[in-house]
Amino acid sequence: LNFENAGISEKTLLNLVLSHGLFYGGAAQFAAGMWEFATGNTFGASAFTSYGAFWISLAAFIWAHQADLFAGAQEIDMFIYFMVWGAFSALLWIITFRINKALVVVFGSLVLLFLLLAIGEYSTGVHKAAGYVGLFCGGSAIYTGYATLLNETWKGTFLPIGPYASPAADAKEVV
Repeated sequence: LNFENAGISEKTLLNLVLSHGLFYGGAAQFAAGMWEFATGNTFGASAFTSYGAFWISLAAFIWAHQADLFAGAQEIDMFIYFMVWGAFSALLWIITFRINKALVVVFGSLVLLFLLLAIGEYSTGVHKAAGYVGLFCGGSAIYTGYATLLNETWKGTFLPIGPYASPAADAKEVV
């Protein structure tokens, strides 16, 4: 979708992108969130299930809009939608400062992406810039996911993701 937003690909690929978003970005991420919940990873569960639901809802909204089921939908609807997701992403971004630097980059660029997508509802240039930020965000998410998988599988740091912050529970309280 960000290739289209950036003006790199044609709009004719939208249905392919939305199908991919519905099943891989949506259903697969939602399922991954459920597995993260089962392992006790609250952050992973919250992020994966939420963004899985985001992709499912975005694909459904766009397809319904194309079918004129939401004939009254206007730019303000998507502006609000993207701003709410930007606010949610900002809350998760704050948490990433206790996880690793790679996630700080992913979620920081995601916050910027949602902000630009919201403003881009009223500006073609900003919408195009959002596409490029989205490409960076997606690339950083792919790097982070692959680096985590590689490092955990091979039990070392082969691709750096930045040091983990010490948990708050480790801090000594001074009274």
